[in-house]
Amino acid sequence: MSRDVSSDHYLDHYHPPGSDALGLVRIHASATGITGIEFVETADVPARPNALTERAREQLADYFAGARHDFDLPLSPTGTDFQQRVWAALATIPFGETRNYAEIAEQLRCKGGQRAVGAANAKNPLAIVVPCHRVIGSDGRLTGYAGGIGRKQWLLAHEAGEVPLGLL
Repeated sequence: MSRDVSSDHYLDHYHPPGSDALGLVRIHASATGITGIEFVETADVPARPNALTERAREQLADYFAGARHDFDLPLSPTGTDFQQRVWAALATIPFGETRNYAEIAEQLRCKGGQRAVGAANAKNPLAIVVPCHRVIGSDGRLTGYAGGIGRKQWLLAHEAGEVPLGLL
């Protein structure tokens, strides 16, 4: 999901401490909100931070230190109306808990909409902050994650208070 950095687009990187397995997190922002948070392999684009990317870095640091369970950031993701509804529903999943795709579809009054929810979940541009990693299959198995199943497993283990070792 690499993006161009224009004059009204800001970018920064964050490396979770003690979690080399996760790699690097890239934070995208406009002047008014966070537009993307994604896992990347390298900082191949120079940082161009603003107050919002710095605030996101601070809140991510608190999250990884175990001091933050919820994020308080102005978010400005781009997506369809349905995607926006799904992402808003994801944001209601409490720290350390999971939901399955059918439960999210039911929450949205979209009976039988598990696949549509899954597709919107896969397009979530705000990893960690909009916790799509908390959505699992109806059988309890970990299912797709844009950042990779290993990262999803790591994040869930982190939220469960376990000490994750590495990615699978």
